[in-house]
Amino acid sequence: MARLFGTDGMRGKAGEYPLDVLTIRRLGAALARVLGEGATGPIRILSGRDTRESGTWIERELAYGLASAGASLVSAGVIPTPAVAYLTPTRRFTAGVVISASHNPFDDNGIKVFSGTGEKFTEAREALVEKLMLDPALEIPSGEAGPVEEVDVRADYVAHLRRILPPGFAKPAGRIAVDCANGATTTVAPRLFAELGIDVRAIGCDPDGRNINLRCGSTAPAALAQLVVEGGYRFGVAFDGDGDRAIFVDSKGRIVDGDAVMLMCAKQMKGEGRLKRDSVVATVMSNIGLEIALRDAGIATVRCAVGDKYVMEEMQKNDLSLGGEQSGHIIFAEHLFTGDGLGTALYVLRTIVESGRELDDLASDLQTFPQVLVNVRVKERMDLRDIPAVSSLMSDVESKLAGHGRLLVRYSGTEPLLRVMLEGRDQAEIARWANDIADAVREHLG
Repeated sequence: MARLFGTDGMRGKAGEYPLDVLTIRRLGAALARVLGEGATGPIRILSGRDTRESGTWIERELAYGLASAGASLVSAGVIPTPAVAYLTPTRRFTAGVVISASHNPFDDNGIKVFSGTGEKFTEAREALVEKLMLDPALEIPSGEAGPVEEVDVRADYVAHLRRILPPGFAKPAGRIAVDCANGATTTVAPRLFAELGIDVRAIGCDPDGRNINLRCGSTAPAALAQLVVEGGYRFGVAFDGDGDRAIFVDSKGRIVDGDAVMLMCAKQMKGEGRLKRDSVVATVMSNIGLEIALRDAGIATVRCAVGDKYVMEEMQKNDLSLGGEQSGHIIFAEHLFTGDGLGTALYVLRTIVESGRELDDLASDLQTFPQVLVNVRVKERMDLRDIPAVSSLMSDVESKLAGHGRLLVRYSGTEPLLRVMLEGRDQAEIARWANDIADAVREHLG
């Protein structure tokens, strides 16, 4: 059986395994037992959810499962994922859960767990929960799931966000456009910007349970880009459904992704002495242009696997203050050890004001290199270093790319594919090299 937990919690179609009633209840019971090991007090869970129509019943069923094992759940209602990460420790909950499928369509949903310190559950703890869920000895009593206790803690989270801007921060001139993706930030973003006195036009703020991420938000910023250009806005920012990522649009309607955000914020933080060890964590999918631009600014790049929890782990291991993904998950450790779209928006705003440069100017510091990706279907998985013809070809390409390009070859986690990715200055050249490697792999593994 495939693992229940993926790179970002347990996901699926709402109402279907593993997001069916019984499995959700078993998750609650198993989670309560794992959290109860060594605990000295009551097990209290804080939950938050996005605007999907399935969120309320999933929350009730999870609370039922938790209660069956002696734990309790309190709901913060519709609130961004990073709010739960922040409020879980500050409100002294044992753990936090978020019911969301992030940027996915409305009929998907998911459950991700945060520890009592506000960090995503480790894979080891997820494995313990999963083992209990699959144990036939775990019995869930039958019954009807009742209402869940609710608490409004949005003011605490907004106050936390406001502390990103230093005392005496000058309110920026001009208007800003915001796209809330008809998701979790709808309950917080308008309030935050109003309290800061920033002139904001917000769209994607009319959730109906089914329109989350629908032609809006960080994965579909075209409407925001049009609004920014036609309305003469200084810049725009689009959040995803659960509010843990942000993608920006400059005044000319051009998309500014997570790589550009990491570069501009890293340089500003370094200049202020706030960038620990003068290093940034980026995943293997961030463009080589980011690594080169950071190097030119005297900043090292630490690479990790795709997934913001891997970014977090690398940052903690090396005691670093900034890391993120091209998709817009950016982690500022001085603020929170998980991605926070609203927090990222304020850090970018702070960088714009304190650098005296506009977003398009800051983003132009990043030269994105051409990228080629070739997928090769394979019959078996072998260590490519054990195939001399492939290994020597890869070594030759890497030597040609040294200092101004990158080769990444990895097997897919879900399909019988080998992915060959190259980045370099010349599109035709790297395409030729990628196909040469792909042909060699097909000859030996295809």
